[in-house]
Amino acid sequence: MPVRNARAVVCRGPDRPFEVETIRVEPPRRNEVTIRLAACGVCHSDLSATNGTIPMPPPLVLGHEGAGVVVEIGEGVTELAVGDSVVTSFVSMCGHCRHCQTGRPQLCDQAARTLTTLPDGSVRSFDTDNQPLSVFSGCGVMAEFATLHVDNVVKIDAAMPLEPACLIACGVMTGVGAAFNTARVEAGSSVVVFGCGGVGLNAIQGSSIAGAASIIAVDTMAHKLEFARLFGATHTIDASTDSNVVKIIKKLTGGGVDYAFECVGLGVLVAQAYASLRKGGTAVVVGVAAQADTTSVRTASLTFEEKTLTGSMYGSARPRQDFPRLIALYRSGRLKLDELITQRYTIEQAAQAFADLQAGHNARGVIVFDPD
Repeated sequence: MPVRNARAVVCRGPDRPFEVETIRVEPPRRNEVTIRLAACGVCHSDLSATNGTIPMPPPLVLGHEGAGVVVEIGEGVTELAVGDSVVTSFVSMCGHCRHCQTGRPQLCDQAARTLTTLPDGSVRSFDTDNQPLSVFSGCGVMAEFATLHVDNVVKIDAAMPLEPACLIACGVMTGVGAAFNTARVEAGSSVVVFGCGGVGLNAIQGSSIAGAASIIAVDTMAHKLEFARLFGATHTIDASTDSNVVKIIKKLTGGGVDYAFECVGLGVLVAQAYASLRKGGTAVVVGVAAQADTTSVRTASLTFEEKTLTGSMYGSARPRQDFPRLIALYRSGRLKLDELITQRYTIEQAAQAFADLQAGHNARGVIVFDPD
């Protein structure tokens, strides 16, 4: 079984410029597969791993929002074959722990042990000096090839285009799932979404698909609010010019929204999302905050107003059930995936892709790999 050379995006330390390097990818061991990547989304979580917001030890191969084709399988793999199209799941799903057994694989106990390695604690990616490379959430798929455990891979229909499919692996699943699975947005309800990046746009379109009557988008960038309209927002608020966002939301909705989604990862915005709720409303924290960040709410409101404040990990995903469901929505024309991809990059243009991400230029940028 060959060791494959691959170009990959590697972070060598916090706040250090990441580099596009040639790495060595070892063949799969038991219950593992090697995939050739077709596309990988450029996600803010990857950026958070480079600046310490999500602590991951360097050197680290970035990338967790990938889609590709299986090129080699390891011993014991029965559910996948060479040539299968797959989407990665950055949450490992063992299928045996309490959370997996009760329908909450996004909280799988194994996932905490595979933050930067495969489940056995080792990696299959090495630099040219033969030093091991950590892999983002057991994936490390911002690379031409990657070897993953089968618990981090979901087979999809071969007819599904892989560029839009890669978005399902994180941004779409996280945002749409927050609306579908975590909050369970009801038809005719009112919604506000704080932050209109890739995840926020999908919380918007997930709420729209669910039948929400009013969807308010809040952001500080005018062009992101334009994106929000495309994905289903009925109202927009520019937080850079409107100082009392909560007051505006309550005026628009006659007292508050049924559901609020915080998709940035800032405690102050979580507090605003919670304050925007009507009695009995639900605020969902989707964004990943810094470890030291905190949120304050009026404790009595939890009792007297029966408000709910909850988190959403990976859109409360059940990847093997939800990924095909999202693909079906895409094929029926109800889920916008192609429209999310506002810029494509080669892997050698990764630095520009991350610069555009930081500047907020894209709904989603995607690194597309040469099929040869």
